[in-house]
Amino acid sequence: MTISAKFIARPNLRFLFEHPTHFISMGFGLGLIPMAPGTFGTLLALPLYWVLQHRLDSAQMLVTLACMFAAGVWICGKTGRDFGVEDHKAIVWDETAAFMLVLFFTPDSPIWQAFAFLLFRLFDIFKPGPIRYLEKRYYGGFGVMVDDLAAAFCTLLCLALASKLVPILGL
Repeated sequence: MTISAKFIARPNLRFLFEHPTHFISMGFGLGLIPMAPGTFGTLLALPLYWVLQHRLDSAQMLVTLACMFAAGVWICGKTGRDFGVEDHKAIVWDETAAFMLVLFFTPDSPIWQAFAFLLFRLFDIFKPGPIRYLEKRYYGGFGVMVDDLAAAFCTLLCLALASKLVPILGL
């Protein structure tokens, strides 16, 4: 199928349901939200994680997260090719999968999870240092996924530092 420029600029429900990879990579439709679709893709990780954490042990969760990343490479790559834009803003699976990894290592507390969410979004939006390097270095589905994985690792480093500071500050 040839995708017209209309689809690239404004994906619609027809495109969303045209192929299962579109549906998944666009966060089950959240990628169609015109403002801040990446934020909504990140939020999608919360209910997915909460459901899975009660059904999977730690090893199973890590395998699931690895599979989400690996599948995301193909899913996001296909959707990007179909869009004609490799990392279209409507593709949000990368945020969902990466933030689920963050949640796995974040204390099970609304305050910590909110802090993790804020940090992850800041790293994903501003893409400092190594994140921007990876975004420019890698292409295709892997390129779409890897910069969010880097944002997740940066978030986890900050959370680890914060967890050491909390007792010192008496919080």
